[in-house]
Amino acid sequence: MKDNRRLDMILAAGVFALIALPWYRARSGFFGFDWLADFISSDKLWPGLVQAASGRWQLWPVLALCAAAMFLRATREPGAARGRALTWIGALGLLWLLIEGLSVGLRGWNWGLLEATFGDVTGQPAFGTGAVVLGLIFALMIAFGQAERGALKGDAFVLGAITVLVLLVATFVFYPLVSMFAGAFQEFDGSFSSEGVRRNIIDPKIWSLACLVGGNCGVAWRTFFLAICTATGTTLLGLAFALVATRTGFRFKKSLRLLTVLPIITPPFVVGLALTMMLGRAGIVTHWIESATGWELGRWLYGLTGIWIAQMLSFTPISFLVLIGVVDGISPSMEEASQTLRSDRVWMAPAGQGLIGWFWRLVGCGHVYGV
Repeated sequence: MKDNRRLDMILAAGVFALIALPWYRARSGFFGFDWLADFISSDKLWPGLVQAASGRWQLWPVLALCAAAMFLRATREPGAARGRALTWIGALGLLWLLIEGLSVGLRGWNWGLLEATFGDVTGQPAFGTGAVVLGLIFALMIAFGQAERGALKGDAFVLGAITVLVLLVATFVFYPLVSMFAGAFQEFDGSFSSEGVRRNIIDPKIWSLACLVGGNCGVAWRTFFLAICTATGTTLLGLAFALVATRTGFRFKKSLRLLTVLPIITPPFVVGLALTMMLGRAGIVTHWIESATGWELGRWLYGLTGIWIAQMLSFTPISFLVLIGVVDGISPSMEEASQTLRSDRVWMAPAGQGLIGWFWRLVGCGHVYGV
């Protein structure tokens, strides 16, 4: 059966990871294959099965869960009961890998409470290829278990893809965020305390308003000011592009739409690098302006101005994509009616035409007053 065949494949991959792949990280990288020369001699490159046999008891639950999955395959037929058990085995395997990886570091326990409770433990490097592959196997066990229970009509491929994507997002997005916030409460010895947070949260470097009297404002207020400037600028530019694309006879509307989408699919560092190469202290445009005018531009880009320009370039396309739908939703017949009634095209008009009318509609108030 297909259910057994795919389960056999991942179980075989799990056994291979335990007996043939380095459990901990190889310094030279896995795909360099330099670790093969030291695979036997270096205990840090031993596979998971040998690591567990050598005394690393923290790997024993991993072996027990793998053995439980094999026993389940040999004794149970595909169905809801086996699927539920596979889901539990996969979830417990991922949970144990997470706990083990966060609890034990290079020098032993990462937290003093664990050391006082369980005693000393042998330190471990970062996880390597064997641990990563086995973690992926546990994730696929969850997906295949849910498929046997009938989730998504038993489509194991879709469930596997969703599970792997969730695992990747949790690893590369949520884990760094949680680590960052947890680190704010962690002392150098690994213990947790709120003293550092209480001390830093009232730091004048964060909340100072000294810029009102000629000094420097704190980071929070500078960030708030930058957010206000960016939101205002991107809304105005996005509205301008939306009006050009929908209310004018501009010939290159398709090219305009393409140019507004490009910054979204461009990696963020490209915008910053481009600004530095063009407008930085040694930028091409900077040298041209200095040679043409004799002005010394200095380091004006490296500060609030440069960050604001970069964020304007990054977020204006998003503003444009949002506002073009709003502008398209306003019937041109209302604009024609307002022009027939001799409305002012710049400010307020009877039917909402003009600058104030546009913003009145954009904030969602126009329909209330019939504008």
